[in-house]
Amino acid sequence: MAHPSFSSSFLLHYSFKYSCLQTNCSSLLSFASTLSSPPLNWTSIDCCCWKGITCDQDGWVTRLLLPSKGLKGGISPFSLANLTHLTHLNLSHNSLYGSLETQFFLSLNLLETLDLSHNLLSGELPFSLPSSNIRTVDLSSNHFFGAIPSSFFQQASNLTSFNVSNNTFTGLLDFSSNVFSGNLAPGLGKCSKLQVFRASHNNLSGLLPEDIYNATKLEEISLPLNSLHGAISDRIANLTNLAILDLYFNHFGGELPPNLGKLSKLKLVTLDFNNLEGALPPSLMNCTNLVELRLLFNNMEGDISKLDFSRLSQLTKLDLRINNFTGTVPVSLYSCQSLKAIGLGINDLEGQIQAEILSLKSLSFLSIGDNRFTNLTGAMKILMSCKSLHALILSGSFVGEGMPTDDDMVDFDGFQNLRLLSLSCSDRTGQIPVWLSKLKNLEILFLGFNQITGPIPSWLGNLPRLFYISLPNN
Repeated sequence: MAHPSFSSSFLLHYSFKYSCLQTNCSSLLSFASTLSSPPLNWTSIDCCCWKGITCDQDGWVTRLLLPSKGLKGGISPFSLANLTHLTHLNLSHNSLYGSLETQFFLSLNLLETLDLSHNLLSGELPFSLPSSNIRTVDLSSNHFFGAIPSSFFQQASNLTSFNVSNNTFTGLLDFSSNVFSGNLAPGLGKCSKLQVFRASHNNLSGLLPEDIYNATKLEEISLPLNSLHGAISDRIANLTNLAILDLYFNHFGGELPPNLGKLSKLKLVTLDFNNLEGALPPSLMNCTNLVELRLLFNNMEGDISKLDFSRLSQLTKLDLRINNFTGTVPVSLYSCQSLKAIGLGINDLEGQIQAEILSLKSLSFLSIGDNRFTNLTGAMKILMSCKSLHALILSGSFVGEGMPTDDDMVDFDGFQNLRLLSLSCSDRTGQIPVWLSKLKNLEILFLGFNQITGPIPSWLGNLPRLFYISLPNN
């Protein structure tokens, strides 16, 4: 009796070990039958060899990846029912339509990644996410609507990324650029592996749910452009992985948490346009990874010259405008060599501009108007050597002082990159000096609401890039 050769035995073993299971093959063909052009060309016997399909060693389909294939058609709720070992499903950037029904997920208990973004899917979301293994869900840029059920995250203990932006959801839980309203429902604290929570540009109101501070893997909380209120709890110090805290344009009040500085990974803090009060917590100066600190338009106060900014070596933007801060410009701020933008306007600061500001080689934006600074001429002599400076806003400061004259600015060759200069609203006296004619890159000039006298110089018309000049009330 002839015995099979080694090669034929190996092929038999290989075929047995890796061939697609018939039930999985049938499910895939059922799925394909609901789609229109272009065809998937799934014609070979072994579906493990089909384009977009990955199987495990036992022949179970584990991945169905068909992004950007021009697929059109509806998704049958039972078409993938037998793919019980599926871990990754990506049908993004196609033209699939219909609703996402609960039956679609009933047997997908091992699913880890679901990406159906950029399709034409509609309807309400199913009762809950498909499995406790789910980590990444992207349903963005479809036509889903209605509320996100409170049970939606019930099984999602391993969820790390959830994106449903660019839909038309309504309801209690919200995500970016929808029309959610009402309070944020509790439950996020149970998402123990959630890293990013974004819900910007909605109509949310109420308080931050207290259990959000239990989601200790959170790296980003972005809830700007809502109507949230209340204080930010000191329990935020539990979120030791937090890098982005973005809550601008809300109604948050109270003082900043004193232990905010325990968040050593913080990079971006944007709390503009709220109702925050009190002083900047000194602990914030321990956030050595901080890149942007923005607190524009609040009711904060305190002497900022007492704060030590010297450890914030990565800080590029500091915006404390429109508050009630006092003191002088902190000398320690000049140690922040990465600074590109400083906004201190509309506070109650005083003193003079120090030459140490020239150590900020990348400084392109400086707004210190509407304070009680003195010695405009001295400030201009220093600042004209800031070679990267594009915008200089001094309006409302140095009140009653004269315009720096041509004699004051002798051998003037500075401000070579300046685009915007504002010296308005300061009872400025004198005439428009000739040294301004050397600002060849100047585009916008504000000199209104002063006591400037004399003729409007003709050379203003020769500045090659100047397109806007304001001279009223002189």
